[in-house]
Amino acid sequence: MFGRYETSLKAGAQKDSFNRVDGVAQVRDIIGAIAAMEIAREAPLSVPTRPTQKACFLPFLPPRTMSIADTDDLYQQRLADGVRSLVVSDPDVAEDRKDEPDADVAALAAPTPARAALGPSLAREGYGFRSGSGVSTPASHPGDAASPLPDVHGLGWPAKSTVSRLNATPAEKAAREQRLAGAVRTVLECIGEDPDREGLLRTPERYAKALMWMTKGYEERLADVINDAIFAEDHDEMVLVRDIDISSLCEHHLVPFTGKVAIAYIPNKLVLGISKLARVAETFSRRLQVQERLTRQIAICVQEAIKPRGVAVVMEATHMCMTMRGVQKPGAITVTSCMLGCFRTQQKTREEFLTLIKGR
Repeated sequence: MFGRYETSLKAGAQKDSFNRVDGVAQVRDIIGAIAAMEIAREAPLSVPTRPTQKACFLPFLPPRTMSIADTDDLYQQRLADGVRSLVVSDPDVAEDRKDEPDADVAALAAPTPARAALGPSLAREGYGFRSGSGVSTPASHPGDAASPLPDVHGLGWPAKSTVSRLNATPAEKAAREQRLAGAVRTVLECIGEDPDREGLLRTPERYAKALMWMTKGYEERLADVINDAIFAEDHDEMVLVRDIDISSLCEHHLVPFTGKVAIAYIPNKLVLGISKLARVAETFSRRLQVQERLTRQIAICVQEAIKPRGVAVVMEATHMCMTMRGVQKPGAITVTSCMLGCFRTQQKTREEFLTLIKGR
């Protein structure tokens, strides 16, 4: 990021096309883009400037006793001071601005629409979650007061009828399977088959039981899945489990997608039982899914379970909806990832993880 803006500023200086409006606007973009990342890491912010200007350093570390509102005020004041010092450090600009040196500073230091949309707490996070693609996708971030994972039933993002299925009596479960079998019989009739012939006579009941098993993740509480397999350990290096086989159903066509997932985290005084990483992946894969959401749900579940320094999940899968229908491209592999905490903010940590999962 620094290189792109610094090259742009130097090129402008060489061509003598660096005017006050464009130059300050570029600096505003630099500060606005970098501030949200740097402030979360509690480090001074260094802004590259054109060669004839003094470098501008904005200390963004507020006292820990300050409230969010006070921190916002301090942030805006430091930002305004930085832009003001940058404006007046250029002789040409200072001459033009000598009568009204602060006219545009407040506007330049004001939050941009994009930053305002993020909100004060999210703007200070080193990472954040983009808004979800569906109602069952978590749309929150670690700065929220409430965790994005738990619900009153311990299911983790339950769907509309998940709770009724979880609490169903044996009689209600039997009635649900019978209703599902009736729907399958209708499907067979609609595609031109005879559901009463020998080969299909019991297919509706068999498929109903199979579909309930393939979606059994709707009946599993995450607290029961993880159980008490959380242990206090003074281990601060990466924990990685890779090549976990997963199978799920695409929610768009109700056909399978299969693949492997790698899950890694860096503990923060707590470690999770190794098998629980695979069980978490199994729980969320046994629901109607899209691969992007499945990857993210696994990562957030581990994050919320033990609060590690970071979590990384990479999934590779082949989708039958793409290989046996539609575009029909066998062999195509879809790769998705979700990086949280230090895996998102620290390049070396992320590179170590990606190197380890490739060394097969």
